[in-house]
Formats: sequence, structure tokens, C-alpha cells
Amino acid sequence: MTLDARAAARRPLHLALGGALVVATALIPSAESVAADQTSEVTVPYTCPFPSGTEQVDVEVKAVLPVTARTGETIRPQDVSVAVPLPRSALTQFTALEAATLSATAELTVRNTNGDHTADASWQQLEAPEAALPPQDEDEKGEGKDTDGVVLTATGEVPTVAFGTPGPATLAPAGLTLTLSSFTEDGAPTTPPHLTVVCAPADDEERPLARIAVRDGAGPATPAPDPSTPGEDPAEPTPPPVRPAPGLDPDAHRKIEDLTEARLEALDDENPGSCPIEIPPEWIMTTAETYAAGYANAVKLDGAAALGPAFMKVVLNKRYINDSCASTVDVTSEVEFEYEGKRQLPPTKATFLSYGFMPTTATMVLEQVGPPAVVQTHTVTNTPTYPEESTVTAQLSMRLYDVEVNGVPLDVGPNCRTERPFEQVLRGYGQSYPPAGYLVATGGNLTGYAHIPPFKGCGVGENLDPLFTSAISSVGRKADNYTKMTQAPLCVATNPDGPDCPPKVPKPQK
Repeated sequence: MTLDARAAARRPLHLALGGALVVATALIPSAESVAADQTSEVTVPYTCPFPSGTEQVDVEVKAVLPVTARTGETIRPQDVSVAVPLPRSALTQFTALEAATLSATAELTVRNTNGDHTADASWQQLEAPEAALPPQDEDEKGEGKDTDGVVLTATGEVPTVAFGTPGPATLAPAGLTLTLSSFTEDGAPTTPPHLTVVCAPADDEERPLARIAVRDGAGPATPAPDPSTPGEDPAEPTPPPVRPAPGLDPDAHRKIEDLTEARLEALDDENPGSCPIEIPPEWIMTTAETYAAGYANAVKLDGAAALGPAFMKVVLNKRYINDSCASTVDVTSEVEFEYEGKRQLPPTKATFLSYGFMPTTATMVLEQVGPPAVVQTHTVTNTPTYPEESTVTAQLSMRLYDVEVNGVPLDVGPNCRTERPFEQVLRGYGQSYPPAGYLVATGGNLTGYAHIPPFKGCGVGENLDPLFTSAISSVGRKADNYTKMTQAPLCVATNPDGPDCPPKVPKPQK
């Protein structure tokens, strides 16, 4: 039984006019604060609906945060942990499955408040390692005792936040989603392998994790410009220069600035929701080419498969939204894979130890299905570094052929593939000034996970679907299908003589 967290409504991110509150999703190192940090912690009671019944769970949230900050300063919570103590009565469904260990992925909604402005940030992909479940004595079976439970402590990196108004600011935990994965004593996943539980605060009381005093950015911590300097307005700091991405139309940014200025002049102060400006794609859309190469882990097969080099045809700026009020730019681009005229990655041959002892060799092909892959880039423009987060989402199907088990060919037929497409999501983080990390134009490392569906159509004269499903398909344990791809810089059509043309093949990194 699975309680689906994703059916729960999530509060949208609110961005106030003039950038009064900005929640930046780019995971970049924050500027070094002049104030001391504080180790903040809070215990929040949640109600969590388990199949065995609703439980109240007192969750302890910890993070290292500054005591004070300047307006617009990027704050990155450090040493984040979410400790979830599950009572024994909440574990009955796992012990009934003969589970020996339990791990978790936590997603915590954190409400950021600054004056009258509020925004919800999502602290996602917080991972709790496997913890041993308490043994169940014969005389305790069915009694649902609340002693000897288990504590799952999830940790990981979380989004940065910047506050735009001087005064007090708070970060307070709100909704919590737990995805629990259970495994038997020999490390195999149970059936079903995971359970998703959507927890809600047990009451309406807001319990802040931290309180931060936000000072004016032009205060003592930031030297004010000399008013006697000719040509400088001390009230208006000089913005960083606009630098178009390599190969893009050099006038595109000027056109965007002209549209933005005209739009802001016509902006009705009583209708701030009309501030975002969507630029017509014919103004800035262009094409590019690049390669990407990397590896995909297959923990169940005790190895990693090489991927690529994949040739990619890119259409940049299919959609461009410049929200100067929120100090963000959102760009959507598209990618098509191509190999010998087909929408796929090149075939790759890998050898694994199936079930830990049987050497198995197979040729694997990842075929692109459905619409083009989507690249969504989110840039925050109210900080000098211009932090950027990029997400690449592709729909793929896996096909296997030329299979050998212990050196003996195994005829799997021409249509041995996953029974349905699966989604591969890769993310990269970087900044523009100075260029660092992953940027769509300059490339870099992208990482993510995928869940591989069961196989069908495998075997000639015998049904081999169960063999490949049990050996390869994902069972909700994320480490099974961790992927890391390295993208080369784009060769852009508007600059065919540039240093990145023709596109180069990158060296994959493990």
C-alpha cells in the first residue's frame, strides 16, 4: 500500500514586487557572512497517516544559519538534518514484510517570512541511510507497542534564500513528505518496496527554526559609494554588465532590456502580478550542438554502464521569461538525441555480475521517445554571481540485445525492452559571474536518478522478462540508477567559427 505524497497540494512560491523576498533554488556557495552562525533546531509535531493508523511524530529539524544578514545576501543553510522518530506501531507494515532495514527520503517545506512577505521553499532529496528495524518478539506481534522504534535522520543540501526587506526574518518548517524504502535481511527490497507518507503539522502553531536579523544592504557591512565620485549615484549601485552567452545574438540582451524598461514604465503599481515579461521566441531562439558522456550506476548488477558520447541537437530559448520584479529569468530549451539518424544514444556494451556471481554481457540502447527533452534554466539576477539551476528531463526506453550469460549467448529477441518509457531527470548548478559549475552554454556535470520499469518482449521460445526485471529494473532504491553526465560547451549556429565548433566530445567523469 502506498500513500502518494505527490497528490497533496503544495503552496506555490510567492515573489513580491521589487524582489522583497527571493528564494533562490541554485545550490551555490553563499557569500561569506560577516555575522556569526547559529546552530538552530526546533521540534515540530506532525501527524502522519500510516497504513496501520495515524501517528503523531515529533520531528527535530536542525541547520546552521547566520544570526544576521544583509538585504539581498545569499544565505545557504548548512549541516541540515531532519530526524524522524518512528514509533514501533508505525513499523508494523514493514515487519509484516519481513523487512530488516528501513531508509528514507524526506522533502520538507520551509516557510520563509520577511515582514509581510512569505514564500515556501522545498528542501528536497534529504536522504536518511538504512537503519535496522527492531526485532519483533513473538509476544509483541499484533500488539503495536510504541517502544523500541527507529529514528531516521535525513541530511543533504538545500536551496539558498535571500531576504529583501530590512527587519526580522524567520524560517519555519511546514509540510513534510517521507518516502520510506524497506529491505530484507539479505538486502533485497521488500514487496512493495516503498511507502510514501504525507505528514502535516499537528497544530496551527508556527515554530521557527531560526530568526535572522536582516540589515539594510547599504549599512555598515557594505561600504557606501563615495557621493563625490562623478557619474555615480550612491542610491543606485552599478549592476553587473550584461554578457550574452557565447554565440548568441549580441543584440538579444539589448532587445530584452528595451522590452523590460518599456514594460516597467507601463506597469500598474496596483497590479504587480503583470510584471513578468515573456519575450517572443523568434527574438532570441537559435540552434546549437553538443556532446555528453557519462556513467549510470547499476548497483543490483554491481557495476556502472558507460553512456555516450551522445550527440545532442539543441534549440535554445524556446521560451524566455524575464521577471524583473522577482529578479529571475526562466528559459526553456529543447534537446533531441541523434545517433546514425535515430533518436537514441549510441549503443553501449557492459559486463556485470548478475546476482553477484554470474558474469553477464549485454548491449544496451537508450532510445528517446515522445517529445524533445526539455531543459529548464532558472537564474536569479539580484546577486552579482547570477546563480543558475538547470534541469534536463528526457523520456527514454531501454532496449537490450547481444546478451551473453557466463559466455553463452542468450537469445532475447529483437524487442527486449522496458515495458514503458521512463523519465530521466538530470540537474546542474552553476553561476555566471565568474563562470563556475554547470551552465547550459559552457557545459559541465549533470547528475540525477532514474527508475527503470519492468522488461517485456524478452526471450525467444521462453519468457525471460522476469530475469531482466529482477536483475535490472528499479525498485525504488535510488542508488540503483544514479547517473552522471558531462556536457561539452555548445557549438552555437550563430557562431560557427567559435572555439567550441565543431562540438567536442567531453571526457566522462565517475
